[in-house]
Amino acid sequence: MNMPRLKTTELTVTRTIAATPAVLFDLWLDPNSRGSPWFGATRAIVHPVVDGLFYHLVHFEGRDWAHYGRFTDLDRPRRIEHTWMSEATRGAESLVTLTFVPAGAHTLVSLRHSNVPDDAMGRRHEEGWGFMLDAISDRFTRGA
Repeated sequence: MNMPRLKTTELTVTRTIAATPAVLFDLWLDPNSRGSPWFGATRAIVHPVVDGLFYHLVHFEGRDWAHYGRFTDLDRPRRIEHTWMSEATRGAESLVTLTFVPAGAHTLVSLRHSNVPDDAMGRRHEEGWGFMLDAISDRFTRGA
């Protein structure tokens, strides 16, 4: 039985953040660091090595959302790549790629999320990643 192919899209979110690429790279991977995608999760298991797995459970909009993935590339301080699976990806494996490019005393952070379902739930990842990058930016803007 052939299943219909899920239409997918690619989302890109960028921010210029007042920190070095190395600081931002390390922050992203540290579940104990405010601003990382794992910080504040109900439960987080993060093994940040190539082929290392992660799981985190986030309470959002009155319910729990589980996220799973595997780190596929860690090139400190330039690039982090990991897969991303959740109910919002319809169980499909999507790919998150972050690049960190020096820009004077700042860093241009670009987050590309590919193979995301092209539906309302899939496209909400853009809002979520924007919120995450804004939280990281605010951390350095406010000197926290």
